[in-house]
Amino acid sequence: MNNCESEEIVEAANIAISNLLPTKSRSLYDIAYNRFRKWCAEKIYKQIPQTDRILKRTGDGYQAKKSKILTKSEIDRFLSSADDKEFLMIKVGLILGIAGACRTDELVNLTVDDIEDIPRIFVVTDVGNMLEFFRKYLSLRLPHVKHKRLFLYYKAGKCSSQPVGKNTMGKIPSVVASYLKLPDVACYTGHCLRRSSATLLADAGVDITTIKRHAGWKSTTVAEGYVENSIENKTKNC
Repeated sequence: MNNCESEEIVEAANIAISNLLPTKSRSLYDIAYNRFRKWCAEKIYKQIPQTDRILKRTGDGYQAKKSKILTKSEIDRFLSSADDKEFLMIKVGLILGIAGACRTDELVNLTVDDIEDIPRIFVVTDVGNMLEFFRKYLSLRLPHVKHKRLFLYYKAGKCSSQPVGKNTMGKIPSVVASYLKLPDVACYTGHCLRRSSATLLADAGVDITTIKRHAGWKSTTVAEGYVENSIENKTKNC
């Protein structure tokens, strides 16, 4: 498995680990765990038990690789320059994924009933020509399609009746990155849409509470990571 592809698992694990122990007990746990690691070192145990890999934390010098993000300028460049005949479905998935901070499976399970031109369930507002992409894609839906899944396989300007699967949906960011000739295409995973969404909000000055609500995170620590990255990016650009 590509290291960049495991971020959704890492995120879920970090949230679960953070909720395992009460705050008062966590410091005692850390002390006991560090003693255990010291004992292993003194006994010349070259291989720490498998559980150590699960319990590693950033404070121990471990940091999981994160999916790369797409910037606003890169998103705009793809939407404006990529040919609809080849990339229309990718454009719609990109817009929805960024706008909703969607996980891959959430995009896969979207139905035509979730998309409306009016404020109802999932609002699509007329920003630039984004609404045009949706209307164009939905107009290509074949009348005999029996299911309501929104995303259908798309090729050469035509939709089939077959719904798009998770693997294809998860490749949307890498397709965009490849088209834009960005480096490390493999690290633009399905989680890229979710990270890009939160990062764009952080760059715009949105507070942690709003970012948590937008992405559906209960953990402040996860949301703070995006804000921290945003601040670092701004600092480097100053």
